[in-house]
Amino acid sequence: ELFDRLRDRGARRISVACTHGLFTGKAIARLGARADLDEIVTTNTVPIPPEKRIPKLTVLSIAPLLAEAIRRIHNGESISSMFSEDT
Repeated sequence: ELFDRLRDRGARRISVACTHGLFTGKAIARLGARADLDEIVTTNTVPIPPEKRIPKLTVLSIAPLLAEAIRRIHNGESISSMFSEDT
């Protein structure tokens, strides 16, 4: 229903994003089968088995973010500024 509403309102591309992609059961297969869904984006905070890695799925690594947070903590720097829109 959501996809239909988006298309009715003129959406040309539909992407789904989530931070921790659990994709339990047949969720990823159902999403992947949708012709009107262009892309699924998630992070690598939850392991995604190879059989669930469909072409529409983009998995982003959080390693650079963690590395920068660790570096800042180690050097006594602020990590809150990492999440500021001004940076």
